[in-house]
Amino acid sequence: MHNFLDFEKPIAELEGKIEELRHLVDTGEVNIADEVGRLQGKVDRLLRQTYSKLTPWQKAQVARHTDRPHALDYIGALVEDFTPLAGDRAFAEDGAIVGGLGRVRGYSVVVIGNEKGADTDERVAHNFGMARPEGYRKAQRLMRMADRFGLPVVTLVDTPGAYPGIDAEARGQAEAIARSIETCLDLRVPLISVIIGEGGSGGAIALAAANTVMMLEHAIYSVISPEGCASILWRDGDQAQTAAEALKLTAQDLEKLEVIDGIIAEPLGGAHRKRDDAFAAVGDAVEEALVELSAFEGGVLRMRRRDKFVELGRQGLG
Repeated sequence: MHNFLDFEKPIAELEGKIEELRHLVDTGEVNIADEVGRLQGKVDRLLRQTYSKLTPWQKAQVARHTDRPHALDYIGALVEDFTPLAGDRAFAEDGAIVGGLGRVRGYSVVVIGNEKGADTDERVAHNFGMARPEGYRKAQRLMRMADRFGLPVVTLVDTPGAYPGIDAEARGQAEAIARSIETCLDLRVPLISVIIGEGGSGGAIALAAANTVMMLEHAIYSVISPEGCASILWRDGDQAQTAAEALKLTAQDLEKLEVIDGIIAEPLGGAHRKRDDAFAAVGDAVEEALVELSAFEGGVLRMRRRDKFVELGRQGLG
C-alpha cells in the first residue's frame, strides 16, 4: 500500500477496496477479477483527474512524498559501476551530499546528489538532505576532478535548503555555497542538473548552475520554502498554500519563466508510484542532454553556461 497524501483520500479508499477484494476467496457470486479491474479503472481515472490539476501546494507535497525516490535510488538504477567518493579533504564527510564515478548509458560521468534518506535512521544520517559546508566543498572537489579528467557532471537535486545551524555558519556556509556555484560556472565539461524532488534556495543552486537544468513534473524549485515564505511575509505558517501560489515554484511555472530547460514527465500519480518508469524517464533525459552537450568544446560550454545565468539575472532585474 502507498502512503497517501491528504488530497488523495478518494484514491486511497478505492485502492483499499481493491486490496480487500484481492484477499477474498472467489465464491462465484461476484467475479472478483472483473470487480478489481473495474475499480482499478476508476483509480486510474481519478489519478489522472487529480494529478492534471494539482495546485502548487499539492505539488510541494508530492515533491516531498516519503516514498519518492531519492538520489541514491536514481544512482542505483541508472549508474553502472558506481564508485562513491567521500570527504572534502578539509574537515569531514557530509552525508547530505553523495557523489562518485560511474557510467550512465555508456557515458563515464561524475554524479553528485542531495540525499534525504528513506527512513528515520537514514534521514538523520543524511541530515534530511541539508548539507553543511563540507558537503558543498566535497561537491566542488568532485566537480574539479571531473573537469580535470574531462568527465561530464550529473547532479540530482533534492534538498529543502542548506543546513542553517550555528556549526555550519561557523564553518563558512555562505562561502561554501558561493564557491560551489562558482565551480559550476567554471567547468569546461557538460554539467546537467535534474531537480528530482525539492530544489530549495542556494542549497539547490549550488549544484544546479548547469548547462541543462531539468525538473521532474511534480518537483519544486524555489528561493525559499512555502512555509518559510509564509512565516516571513504573514508571520503565519498556515499561509503556506498562498505562498506556494505566489512563489511560482512548479516545473510548469519555471519552464514558462525560462529558469529551467525542460520537464521530465512522471508516471501517473507521481514518481513514487512507478519508480522504474521514473528512473527510465530521467535516464532518457540525461542521455539526451549528454549527447547534445558532448558536441561542444569546453570553452563554449563554459561561456554558454555563464551567459545563461547572467541573462537570468538581467531578466530578474528587469
